[in-house]
Amino acid sequence: MYLDLVKIFLPTAVAFFLGIFLTPIATHFFYKYKMWKKYSRNENVTATDFSKIHNETEELKTPRVGGILIWISVLLTTFIFSIGMEKLNFLSRNQTLIPLFTLIVGSIIGLFDDLVQIYGTGKIAQDDKSWRLWKIFLIMIFSFSIGIWFYFKLGMTGIHIPFGGELFLGILIIPFFIIVALATFSGGVIDGIDGLSGGVLASIFGAYSAIAYANNQVDLAAFSGVLTGATLAFLWFNVPPARFYMGETGIMGLTITIVTLAFLTDSVLILPIIAIPLVITSGSVILQTISKKFRGGKRIFRLAPIHHHFEAIGWPAYKVTMRFWILSVIFSIIGIILAIISR
Repeated sequence: MYLDLVKIFLPTAVAFFLGIFLTPIATHFFYKYKMWKKYSRNENVTATDFSKIHNETEELKTPRVGGILIWISVLLTTFIFSIGMEKLNFLSRNQTLIPLFTLIVGSIIGLFDDLVQIYGTGKIAQDDKSWRLWKIFLIMIFSFSIGIWFYFKLGMTGIHIPFGGELFLGILIIPFFIIVALATFSGGVIDGIDGLSGGVLASIFGAYSAIAYANNQVDLAAFSGVLTGATLAFLWFNVPPARFYMGETGIMGLTITIVTLAFLTDSVLILPIIAIPLVITSGSVILQTISKKFRGGKRIFRLAPIHHHFEAIGWPAYKVTMRFWILSVIFSIIGIILAIISR
């Protein structure tokens, strides 16, 4: 038991300090090559409330690829502990190989999207509707390949229903994974205020580390801990004023990895509780879109996602961020408890 705890907490700490160490190097690179968006979101948003709360100058001078630090820190930490540290090595085929693959591939796809918006031209660089549809298609293809791995390689055919046994899905586990991945990724719009996404995602990964440990999936608990540590290192520099934004290279890789962890820990139906800030954020955008379409342009919220609504009604950005952090921690704890007692 003692060794298991060391196996979890030591890599977590290493990932955190490695991220802190790498940040000055990465920051120099980000600013040297001006890795920020060319086009402001104000060009695509008509609501006057948004222009009041949004600092266009800050957005156009702040790098948007900070998520690189997270997945590079995770990759390096995994490599360090996989060589010469047999007892602390947490890289295993049945637990951590697929989430590591998910993180790296998803992050690289996201990085491509970031580079398009940084160095591209025309509508694609402004993240227009056609480009967003292409991103959804890429996520579907990527999620499809992961779903196939779960079904054919890991033999996963069902999901655990809390307090109610197991729901057999068979091969339908593949499209179900795609749906959950898309839904979780849609919550990535939470990356809209300095420090918001980092704190929320760190809480989620911390929760899955605890759930994996309770399931006796020590390697997976260690990997989730490493994600937590790396995300906290990013958060250290993302609090106001942000040195850089997470960007799609962070959001895409991390959100799809969350889904992978939820399936591997057999707690996918508890995911909406643990990730309640992502659910609320994504839901607010969906409700706003539906309302504007079917209610003659009327809005439910002053702005969507909902964190911008709170800014629009007068909440300071730091208050929105901290209250989301509190919600994330509380619901992560609730999710951990439910995952443990519902077996």
